[in-house]
Amino acid sequence: MKKIIKRSDCPVSYAMDLFGDKWSLLIIRDIVFYDKQFFKEFRSSKEKIASNILSDRIKKLESAGILVSEIYEKQRSQKVYSLTQKGIDLVPILVEIMIWSAKYDNELAITPEFQEAMEHDREGLISRIKAKLIAGEPRTE
Repeated sequence: MKKIIKRSDCPVSYAMDLFGDKWSLLIIRDIVFYDKQFFKEFRSSKEKIASNILSDRIKKLESAGILVSEIYEKQRSQKVYSLTQKGIDLVPILVEIMIWSAKYDNELAITPEFQEAMEHDREGLISRIKAKLIAGEPRTE
């Protein structure tokens, strides 16, 4: 595994070195909230990531131990991507970013049910999402 070069010993700097670019958290979001597992599924996201950038970010996230890939048994030329425990531990951060974003922009695509859960049962919501990721179940929230 390629070692991540840290710019400093600052915890914020460390996190930004791992997932502070424009695309990495969106790849993680797609796994967590949209059940995406394949390269072509990430490419179909509404943000329109270029293939070369997607490939680079996936390699970076794998190298950092946030993502893992396996050969897809039904079509051996494809890889299936999933989060490691290190990646699953980013779920609370994603939820907090969503809460912050919803607070300052009421035109975002957040279902009323998810909004309610974020506001009134944040810990339960995070626990349910993490449990489904660990179990490998489809996410429905």
